[in-house]
Amino acid sequence: MSGVMLGFMVGFMAWFFLRYVLTGFYTVDQNERAVKTIFGRAERLGKATTLDDPIAAHLNEKDKERYVYPLVRVIPPGGPYFKWPWERIYKVSVATETINMALDLETPTANFNGTMLEAVTKDQLNIGLKGQIRYRVSERNMYAYLFGVKSPIVHVMGYFVAILRERIASFEAPQSSTHIDEADDEPDIDLGGVSINDLRKNLNEINDYMEKECASAEARYGVEFDASLITAIDPPDEVESALAAINTAYNEVSSDISLARAQADQTIVQSRRAVEIETLRAQAEVEPLNMLAAQLQQLKQSGPDVLEAYLRNVRLGLYQKARQIFVEVE
Repeated sequence: MSGVMLGFMVGFMAWFFLRYVLTGFYTVDQNERAVKTIFGRAERLGKATTLDDPIAAHLNEKDKERYVYPLVRVIPPGGPYFKWPWERIYKVSVATETINMALDLETPTANFNGTMLEAVTKDQLNIGLKGQIRYRVSERNMYAYLFGVKSPIVHVMGYFVAILRERIASFEAPQSSTHIDEADDEPDIDLGGVSINDLRKNLNEINDYMEKECASAEARYGVEFDASLITAIDPPDEVESALAAINTAYNEVSSDISLARAQADQTIVQSRRAVEIETLRAQAEVEPLNMLAAQLQQLKQSGPDVLEAYLRNVRLGLYQKARQIFVEVE
């Protein structure tokens, strides 16, 4: 009986060793990070939470009360590492991912099969948006990504789309984009506040705004936005022709204004040059007279005889050059 028990114990130990010890070793790839749970509880960094991390700076006071997650120990790339049977390893890729902003992960057929996102502008115009989102999992908030949200990417996409649609609905072009400098007498010709033209001209501003507003996604869902790239804004088909006509007229008017300003500037420059030339000519004619007056003044100061002698010598020079001389006889 003792032999049977001994064999059973040896067999159990061999099975346990093969089943749990040898298979307990694992590695973490270069573009991965891992979190270990012990009896279902993630290893934590003391009592620290995301409120102690700089990522919480992007949350408002209300969200700081809601999105509070513990900071967990992140296992870096490398290995081999070892885990016990009651421990579990969660691996996550931290490589930057690119996703179409119109893609609905829960309903793939939505948004024209994930090709275009619809939005409404301030003047009730339905437009289509195309672009991509670049994101990556945040190492500083792995708990939110793994355990805090059931489908973090779905939440992030919904959060992004909600902010984007709100921005499109309330967007107004900056003053500098529709008017020229206040120093000019006449305002620049604009398109009458056509919202889609304002949106197209300010794509960079919209992208920057989205990156700023979505910065809190790292503290909310453990997903960090790398960039928001809206590449196209398309109006409805029935508006496209009218919009093209407006843009054509605007371009023609702008071209005429630019040409008129160029001609006016050229005329002003030519006038300034003509005035400068005539001024130099007048100075060239006046300068010898000024010098002669100064010379006569010096001679007069030297005495009346000196001035009379100078005048006599001048007359003699004129007499020599003259062919005929008329003498007045009293």
